[in-house]
Amino acid sequence: MNQVFMTGIGMLSPLGKDRQASFAAALSAHSAIRRAPEALSAGLPNVLMAPAAVEPESLLDSQDAGLDRATQFSLVAAQEAMADAGIDETPSDADRFGVFVGIGFGGAHTLDAMFARYYTALFGGEHSRKRATVVHPLSVPRMMANASMAAVSMRYGLRGMGNTYSVACASSAIAAGEALRAIRHGYLDAALVIGTEAMLTPGSMVAWNALRVMARPNADDPAASCRPFDRDRSGFVLGEGAAALVLESRSRAERRGAVAHAELAGYGCTSDAHHLTAPSVEGQAAAMRQALGEARLAPDQIQYLNAHGTATDAGDVIETQSIVGVFGAASRQLAVSSTKAVHGHLIGAGGTLELALAVMAMESGSIPPTAHLEHPDPRCTLDYVPLQARHGCRIDAVMSNSFAFGGSNASLIARRMTG
Repeated sequence: MNQVFMTGIGMLSPLGKDRQASFAAALSAHSAIRRAPEALSAGLPNVLMAPAAVEPESLLDSQDAGLDRATQFSLVAAQEAMADAGIDETPSDADRFGVFVGIGFGGAHTLDAMFARYYTALFGGEHSRKRATVVHPLSVPRMMANASMAAVSMRYGLRGMGNTYSVACASSAIAAGEALRAIRHGYLDAALVIGTEAMLTPGSMVAWNALRVMARPNADDPAASCRPFDRDRSGFVLGEGAAALVLESRSRAERRGAVAHAELAGYGCTSDAHHLTAPSVEGQAAAMRQALGEARLAPDQIQYLNAHGTATDAGDVIETQSIVGVFGAASRQLAVSSTKAVHGHLIGAGGTLELALAVMAMESGSIPPTAHLEHPDPRCTLDYVPLQARHGCRIDAVMSNSFAFGGSNASLIARRMTG
Protein backbone atom coordinates (compact mmCIF):
# COMPACT_ATOMS: atom_id res chain seq x y z
CA MET A 1 0.00 0.00 0.00
CA ASN A 2 1.38 3.39 -1.02
CA GLN A 3 2.04 5.35 2.17
CA VAL A 4 1.13 9.04 2.26
CA PHE A 5 3.14 11.40 4.44
CA MET A 6 2.09 14.75 5.86
CA THR A 7 5.13 16.96 5.26
CA GLY A 8 3.67 20.42 5.83
CA ILE A 9 1.18 22.05 8.21
CA GLY A 10 -0.02 25.64 8.09
CA MET A 11 -2.87 27.63 9.57
CA LEU A 12 -4.39 30.95 10.45
CA SER A 13 -6.92 30.26 13.18
CA PRO A 14 -8.72 32.10 15.97
CA LEU A 15 -5.88 30.91 18.21
CA GLY A 16 -2.90 32.27 16.29
CA LYS A 17 -1.32 33.17 12.98
CA ASP A 18 0.66 29.93 12.69
CA ARG A 19 0.54 26.33 13.84
CA GLN A 20 2.88 26.78 16.80
CA ALA A 21 0.83 29.65 18.24
CA SER A 22 -2.45 27.87 17.60
CA PHE A 23 -1.33 24.64 19.23
CA ALA A 24 0.12 26.41 22.25
CA ALA A 25 -3.15 28.29 22.71
CA ALA A 26 -5.16 25.07 22.39
CA LEU A 27 -3.03 23.43 25.09
CA SER A 28 -3.49 26.38 27.42
CA ALA A 29 -7.24 26.41 26.67
CA HIS A 30 -6.90 30.04 25.70
CA SER A 31 -10.32 30.73 24.21
CA ALA A 32 -10.77 33.02 21.23
CA ILE A 33 -14.53 33.26 21.79
CA ARG A 34 -15.95 36.75 22.30
CA ARG A 35 -19.11 38.76 21.81
CA ALA A 36 -19.81 39.81 18.24
CA PRO A 37 -19.98 43.57 17.56
CA GLU A 38 -23.43 44.99 16.96
CA ALA A 39 -22.82 45.49 13.24
CA LEU A 40 -22.05 41.81 12.84
CA SER A 41 -24.75 40.43 15.11
CA ALA A 42 -27.44 41.99 12.89
CA GLY A 43 -29.45 43.14 15.87
CA LEU A 44 -29.49 39.75 17.57
CA PRO A 45 -28.69 39.91 21.28
CA ASN A 46 -25.76 38.05 22.81
CA VAL A 47 -24.23 36.63 19.63
CA LEU A 48 -20.74 35.09 20.00
CA MET A 49 -17.94 34.53 17.50
CA ALA A 50 -14.34 33.28 17.26
CA PRO A 51 -12.54 35.56 14.79
CA ALA A 52 -9.13 34.86 13.30
CA ALA A 53 -6.25 36.07 15.47
CA VAL A 54 -4.75 38.13 12.63
CA GLU A 55 -6.28 39.80 9.59
CA PRO A 56 -5.28 37.73 6.54
CA GLU A 57 -4.73 40.87 4.43
CA SER A 58 -1.83 41.86 6.70
CA LEU A 59 0.00 38.68 5.70
CA LEU A 60 -0.61 38.91 1.95
CA ASP A 61 0.42 41.10 -0.96
CA SER A 62 -1.78 44.02 -1.98
CA GLN A 63 -2.84 42.09 -5.10
CA ASP A 64 -4.88 39.78 -2.85
CA ALA A 65 -6.82 42.57 -1.13
CA GLY A 66 -9.89 42.16 -3.32
CA LEU A 67 -10.23 38.41 -2.92
CA ASP A 68 -12.94 36.90 -0.77
CA ARG A 69 -11.92 36.54 2.86
CA ALA A 70 -12.06 32.73 2.71
CA THR A 71 -9.64 32.76 -0.22
CA GLN A 72 -7.31 35.07 1.69
CA PHE A 73 -7.30 32.62 4.60
CA SER A 74 -6.50 29.81 2.15
CA LEU A 75 -3.50 31.64 0.74
CA VAL A 76 -2.06 32.35 4.20
CA ALA A 77 -2.45 28.75 5.40
CA ALA A 78 -1.10 27.36 2.11
CA GLN A 79 1.90 29.67 2.30
CA GLU A 80 2.81 28.39 5.75
CA ALA A 81 2.23 24.73 4.88
CA MET A 82 4.35 24.90 1.75
CA ALA A 83 7.14 26.64 3.65
CA ASP A 84 6.92 24.04 6.40
CA ALA A 85 7.23 21.32 3.77
CA GLY A 86 10.27 23.03 2.24
CA ILE A 87 8.56 23.82 -1.07
CA ASP A 88 9.29 27.40 -2.10
CA GLU A 89 8.70 27.37 -5.85
CA THR A 90 6.67 25.59 -8.51
CA PRO A 91 7.69 21.94 -8.25
CA SER A 92 9.09 20.19 -11.31
CA ASP A 93 6.29 17.62 -11.08
CA ALA A 94 3.52 20.24 -10.92
CA ASP A 95 1.33 18.11 -13.21
CA ARG A 96 1.28 15.50 -10.43
CA PHE A 97 0.68 17.97 -7.57
CA GLY A 98 -2.97 18.74 -6.81
CA VAL A 99 -5.02 21.10 -4.66
CA PHE A 100 -7.97 19.85 -2.60
CA VAL A 101 -10.10 22.40 -0.73
CA GLY A 102 -12.96 22.02 1.74
CA ILE A 103 -15.30 24.95 2.39
CA GLY A 104 -18.85 25.23 3.71
CA PHE A 105 -20.14 28.63 2.58
CA GLY A 106 -17.92 29.76 -0.29
CA GLY A 107 -17.83 33.51 -0.90
CA ALA A 108 -19.95 34.45 2.11
CA HIS A 109 -18.25 37.83 2.57
CA THR A 110 -18.42 38.70 -1.12
CA LEU A 111 -22.09 37.77 -1.30
CA ASP A 112 -22.99 39.66 1.89
CA ALA A 113 -21.14 42.77 0.70
CA MET A 114 -22.81 42.59 -2.70
CA PHE A 115 -26.29 42.46 -1.22
CA ALA A 116 -25.46 45.25 1.22
CA ARG A 117 -24.28 47.42 -1.68
CA TYR A 118 -27.30 46.54 -3.79
CA TYR A 119 -29.93 47.31 -1.17
CA THR A 120 -28.15 50.44 0.05
CA ALA A 121 -28.03 51.67 -3.51
CA LEU A 122 -31.62 50.71 -4.19
CA PHE A 123 -33.13 52.28 -1.08
CA GLY A 124 -30.41 54.61 0.15
CA GLY A 125 -31.65 57.95 -1.13
CA GLU A 126 -32.29 60.17 -4.14
CA HIS A 127 -30.86 58.86 -7.45
CA SER A 128 -29.60 55.73 -5.70
CA ARG A 129 -31.42 53.44 -8.14
CA LYS A 130 -28.89 54.31 -10.82
CA ARG A 131 -26.20 52.53 -8.78
CA ALA A 132 -28.25 49.50 -7.78
CA THR A 133 -26.59 46.97 -10.10
CA VAL A 134 -23.02 48.30 -10.12
CA VAL A 135 -20.82 45.72 -8.39
CA HIS A 136 -17.28 44.54 -9.02
CA PRO A 137 -17.03 42.61 -12.33
CA LEU A 138 -15.17 39.76 -10.58
CA SER A 139 -17.85 39.27 -7.93
CA VAL A 140 -18.97 35.92 -9.36
CA PRO A 141 -15.52 34.23 -9.58
CA ARG A 142 -14.65 35.61 -6.14
CA MET A 143 -17.70 34.03 -4.51
CA MET A 144 -17.55 30.69 -6.30
CA ALA A 145 -16.78 27.77 -4.00
CA ASN A 146 -13.68 26.84 -6.00
CA ALA A 147 -12.14 30.33 -5.72
CA SER A 148 -9.65 29.17 -3.08
CA MET A 149 -8.58 26.15 -5.12
CA ALA A 150 -8.05 28.33 -8.18
CA ALA A 151 -6.10 31.02 -6.33
CA VAL A 152 -3.79 28.57 -4.56
CA SER A 153 -3.12 26.44 -7.63
CA MET A 154 -2.21 29.58 -9.61
CA ARG A 155 -0.02 30.90 -6.81
CA TYR A 156 2.13 27.75 -6.77
CA GLY A 157 1.67 26.62 -10.38
CA LEU A 158 0.09 23.32 -9.32
CA ARG A 159 -1.52 21.71 -12.37
CA GLY A 160 -2.63 18.39 -10.94
CA MET A 161 -6.15 17.41 -9.96
CA GLY A 162 -7.96 20.32 -8.31
CA ASN A 163 -11.18 19.63 -6.42
CA THR A 164 -13.40 21.55 -4.01
CA TYR A 165 -15.63 19.80 -1.48
CA SER A 166 -18.58 21.52 0.16
CA VAL A 167 -19.97 19.03 2.66
CA ALA A 168 -20.84 21.35 5.55
CA CYS A 169 -18.79 20.55 8.66
CA ALA A 170 -17.06 17.57 7.02
CA SER A 171 -15.80 19.52 3.99
CA SER A 172 -12.06 19.68 4.60
CA ALA A 173 -11.87 16.29 6.32
CA ILE A 174 -13.31 14.80 3.13
CA ALA A 175 -10.89 16.92 1.07
CA ALA A 176 -7.99 15.38 3.01
CA GLY A 177 -9.38 11.87 2.63
CA GLU A 178 -9.95 12.22 -1.09
CA ALA A 179 -6.44 13.64 -1.56
CA LEU A 180 -5.12 10.63 0.34
CA ARG A 181 -6.95 8.33 -2.07
CA ALA A 182 -5.74 10.23 -5.14
CA ILE A 183 -2.12 9.76 -4.07
CA ARG A 184 -2.58 6.16 -2.96
CA HIS A 185 -4.18 5.17 -6.25
CA GLY A 186 -1.51 6.87 -8.35
CA TYR A 187 -3.40 9.86 -9.74
CA LEU A 188 -1.08 12.28 -7.93
CA ASP A 189 2.25 12.26 -6.14
CA ALA A 190 1.44 15.20 -3.85
CA ALA A 191 -1.45 17.42 -2.82
CA LEU A 192 -2.02 20.62 -0.92
CA VAL A 193 -5.15 20.18 1.22
CA ILE A 194 -6.88 23.27 2.57
CA GLY A 195 -9.87 23.83 4.81
CA THR A 196 -11.12 27.40 4.88
CA GLU A 197 -14.14 29.29 6.16
CA ALA A 198 -15.11 32.94 6.54
CA MET A 199 -18.79 33.28 7.32
CA LEU A 200 -18.77 35.80 10.16
CA THR A 201 -21.28 38.03 8.39
CA PRO A 202 -24.67 39.42 9.48
CA GLY A 203 -26.50 37.12 7.08
CA SER A 204 -24.75 34.01 8.37
CA MET A 205 -25.34 34.97 11.99
CA VAL A 206 -29.07 35.38 11.42
CA ALA A 207 -29.29 32.06 9.56
CA TRP A 208 -27.34 30.05 12.16
CA ASN A 209 -29.27 31.67 14.99
CA ALA A 210 -32.51 30.43 13.41
CA LEU A 211 -31.32 26.83 13.88
CA ARG A 212 -31.07 27.36 17.66
CA VAL A 213 -27.63 25.74 17.85
CA MET A 214 -25.63 28.82 18.85
CA ALA A 215 -24.18 28.99 22.35
CA ARG A 216 -25.56 31.43 24.89
CA PRO A 217 -22.95 33.72 26.46
CA ASN A 218 -21.60 32.54 29.78
CA ALA A 219 -22.67 35.12 32.36
CA ASP A 220 -19.26 35.22 34.05
CA ASP A 221 -16.98 34.90 31.02
CA PRO A 222 -18.09 34.94 27.35
CA ALA A 223 -14.86 33.13 26.40
CA ALA A 224 -16.09 30.09 28.34
CA SER A 225 -19.42 29.87 26.52
CA CYS A 226 -18.71 26.77 24.42
CA ARG A 227 -18.72 23.69 26.69
CA PRO A 228 -18.59 20.38 24.81
CA PHE A 229 -19.72 17.33 26.81
CA ASP A 230 -20.73 19.54 29.76
CA ARG A 231 -24.22 19.23 31.22
CA ASP A 232 -24.54 23.05 30.98
CA ARG A 233 -23.61 23.31 27.29
CA SER A 234 -25.87 25.35 25.06
CA GLY A 235 -24.35 25.11 21.58
CA PHE A 236 -21.36 26.10 19.49
CA VAL A 237 -19.70 29.35 18.45
CA LEU A 238 -18.95 30.17 14.81
CA GLY A 239 -15.29 30.70 13.99
CA GLU A 240 -13.28 31.58 10.89
CA GLY A 241 -9.84 30.73 9.55
CA ALA A 242 -7.98 28.10 7.57
CA ALA A 243 -5.60 25.17 7.91
CA ALA A 244 -3.50 23.53 5.20
CA LEU A 245 -1.66 20.23 4.88
CA VAL A 246 0.94 19.10 2.34
CA LEU A 247 0.55 15.40 1.55
CA GLU A 248 3.15 13.44 -0.45
CA SER A 249 3.68 9.86 -1.46
CA ARG A 250 6.38 8.22 0.58
CA SER A 251 8.64 7.88 -2.45
CA ARG A 252 8.35 11.57 -3.33
CA ALA A 253 8.95 12.72 0.24
CA GLU A 254 12.00 10.47 0.63
CA ARG A 255 13.38 11.44 -2.76
CA ARG A 256 13.57 15.08 -1.77
CA GLY A 257 14.61 14.41 1.84
CA ALA A 258 11.45 15.81 3.43
CA VAL A 259 10.90 15.45 7.17
CA ALA A 260 7.32 14.28 7.69
CA HIS A 261 5.04 15.10 10.60
CA ALA A 262 3.04 11.89 10.30
CA GLU A 263 1.59 9.31 7.96
CA LEU A 264 -2.02 9.94 6.96
CA ALA A 265 -3.08 6.33 7.25
CA GLY A 266 -6.85 5.98 7.33
CA TYR A 267 -10.01 7.58 5.98
CA GLY A 268 -13.64 6.68 6.42
CA CYS A 269 -16.60 8.46 4.87
CA THR A 270 -20.28 7.57 5.16
CA SER A 271 -23.76 9.02 4.75
CA ASP A 272 -26.46 8.56 7.37
CA ALA A 273 -29.48 8.68 5.03
CA HIS A 274 -31.26 9.56 8.26
CA HIS A 275 -32.05 13.24 8.88
CA LEU A 276 -31.10 16.70 7.61
CA THR A 277 -29.65 17.84 10.94
CA ALA A 278 -29.87 14.99 13.48
CA PRO A 279 -26.75 12.76 13.78
CA SER A 280 -26.73 8.97 13.62
CA VAL A 281 -24.73 6.53 15.73
CA GLU A 282 -24.63 3.99 12.90
CA GLY A 283 -23.26 6.41 10.30
CA GLN A 284 -20.59 7.85 12.57
CA ALA A 285 -19.49 4.42 13.76
CA ALA A 286 -19.25 3.16 10.19
CA ALA A 287 -16.91 6.03 9.24
CA MET A 288 -14.62 5.31 12.19
CA ARG A 289 -14.56 1.59 11.41
CA GLN A 290 -13.68 2.32 7.79
CA ALA A 291 -10.79 4.55 8.87
CA LEU A 292 -9.47 1.92 11.28
CA GLY A 293 -9.72 -0.77 8.61
CA GLU A 294 -7.88 1.29 6.02
CA ALA A 295 -5.16 2.17 8.54
CA ARG A 296 -4.98 -1.51 9.58
CA LEU A 297 -5.21 -0.52 13.22
CA ALA A 298 -7.19 -1.97 16.09
CA PRO A 299 -9.17 0.44 18.29
CA ASP A 300 -6.73 0.03 21.18
CA GLN A 301 -3.92 1.36 18.95
CA ILE A 302 -5.46 4.86 18.89
CA GLN A 303 -4.36 6.96 21.89
CA TYR A 304 -6.05 10.31 21.13
CA LEU A 305 -9.24 11.31 19.35
CA ASN A 306 -10.10 14.89 18.42
CA ALA A 307 -13.88 14.74 18.61
CA HIS A 308 -16.35 16.63 16.47
CA GLY A 309 -17.73 17.76 19.86
CA THR A 310 -19.91 20.75 18.95
CA ALA A 311 -21.43 21.27 22.42
CA THR A 312 -24.95 20.49 21.23
CA ASP A 313 -26.98 18.02 23.26
CA ALA A 314 -27.69 15.55 20.49
CA GLY A 315 -24.26 15.85 18.89
CA ASP A 316 -22.22 15.21 22.03
CA VAL A 317 -24.32 12.28 23.22
CA ILE A 318 -24.51 10.58 19.82
CA GLU A 319 -20.76 10.93 19.24
CA THR A 320 -20.07 9.45 22.67
CA GLN A 321 -22.27 6.47 21.85
CA SER A 322 -20.65 5.96 18.46
CA ILE A 323 -17.11 6.08 19.92
CA VAL A 324 -18.03 3.58 22.64
CA GLY A 325 -19.63 1.34 20.02
CA VAL A 326 -16.51 1.30 17.86
CA PHE A 327 -13.81 1.25 20.53
CA GLY A 328 -15.56 -1.00 23.04
CA ALA A 329 -13.37 -1.74 26.06
CA ALA A 330 -10.55 0.32 24.51
CA SER A 331 -12.69 3.46 24.92
CA ARG A 332 -11.89 3.41 28.64
CA GLN A 333 -8.22 4.17 27.87
CA LEU A 334 -8.88 6.58 24.98
CA ALA A 335 -8.23 10.30 25.51
CA VAL A 336 -10.89 12.38 23.73
CA SER A 337 -11.16 16.16 23.53
CA SER A 338 -13.00 18.83 21.58
CA THR A 339 -10.82 21.83 20.75
CA LYS A 340 -13.89 23.71 19.46
CA ALA A 341 -14.25 24.99 23.01
CA VAL A 342 -11.37 27.38 22.32
CA HIS A 343 -11.26 27.97 18.54
CA GLY A 344 -14.96 27.75 17.80
CA HIS A 345 -16.61 25.78 15.01
CA LEU A 346 -14.85 26.54 11.74
CA ILE A 347 -17.43 24.55 9.71
CA GLY A 348 -15.66 23.77 6.41
CA ALA A 349 -12.21 24.46 7.85
CA GLY A 350 -12.74 22.39 10.99
CA GLY A 351 -11.60 19.04 9.59
CA THR A 352 -8.10 20.11 8.57
CA LEU A 353 -7.58 22.33 11.62
CA GLU A 354 -8.57 19.61 14.06
CA LEU A 355 -6.56 16.93 12.24
CA ALA A 356 -3.53 19.23 12.35
CA LEU A 357 -3.98 19.78 16.09
CA ALA A 358 -4.27 16.01 16.60
CA VAL A 359 -1.04 15.42 14.65
CA MET A 360 0.75 18.07 16.69
CA ALA A 361 -0.50 16.36 19.84
CA MET A 362 1.08 13.14 18.59
CA GLU A 363 4.35 14.87 17.75
CA SER A 364 4.61 16.71 21.05
CA GLY A 365 3.08 14.16 23.42
CA SER A 366 0.76 16.89 24.73
CA ILE A 367 -3.02 16.38 24.48
CA PRO A 368 -5.25 19.47 24.23
CA PRO A 369 -7.98 19.61 26.86
CA THR A 370 -11.70 20.07 26.47
CA ALA A 371 -11.85 23.58 27.89
CA HIS A 372 -14.58 24.66 30.31
CA LEU A 373 -15.69 21.07 31.00
CA GLU A 374 -16.54 21.61 34.66
CA HIS A 375 -19.72 19.53 34.99
CA PRO A 376 -19.56 16.45 32.74
CA ASP A 377 -22.83 15.24 31.29
CA PRO A 378 -23.44 11.80 32.87
CA ARG A 379 -24.47 10.52 29.43
CA CYS A 380 -21.02 11.39 28.09
CA THR A 381 -18.88 8.72 29.70
CA LEU A 382 -15.48 9.00 28.00
CA ASP A 383 -12.21 10.56 29.18
CA TYR A 384 -12.62 14.04 27.73
CA VAL A 385 -9.37 15.50 29.17
CA PRO A 386 -11.23 18.18 31.17
CA LEU A 387 -9.78 21.66 31.69
CA GLN A 388 -6.04 20.86 31.63
CA ALA A 389 -3.74 19.57 28.90
CA ARG A 390 -1.81 16.35 29.47
CA HIS A 391 1.91 16.26 28.75
CA GLY A 392 4.44 13.49 28.35
CA CYS A 393 1.99 11.13 26.65
CA ARG A 394 3.07 8.37 24.28
CA ILE A 395 0.89 8.76 21.21
CA ASP A 396 1.42 6.55 18.17
CA ALA A 397 -1.87 7.12 16.35
CA VAL A 398 -4.65 9.70 16.42
CA MET A 399 -8.16 9.96 15.01
CA SER A 400 -10.10 13.10 14.06
CA ASN A 401 -13.87 13.10 13.51
CA SER A 402 -15.94 15.51 11.42
CA PHE A 403 -19.71 15.02 11.23
CA ALA A 404 -21.91 17.27 9.11
CA PHE A 405 -25.48 18.40 8.65
CA GLY A 406 -27.04 16.30 5.94
CA GLY A 407 -25.62 13.15 7.51
CA SER A 408 -22.08 13.21 6.09
CA ASN A 409 -19.45 11.61 8.32
CA ALA A 410 -15.68 11.62 7.92
CA SER A 411 -13.01 10.11 10.11
CA LEU A 412 -9.25 10.43 9.59
CA ILE A 413 -6.34 8.59 11.20
CA ALA A 414 -2.71 9.69 11.33
CA ARG A 415 0.15 7.74 12.85
CA ARG A 416 3.86 7.83 13.35
CA MET A 417 5.77 6.73 10.26
CA THR A 418 6.63 3.06 10.09
CA GLY A 419 9.66 1.57 8.42
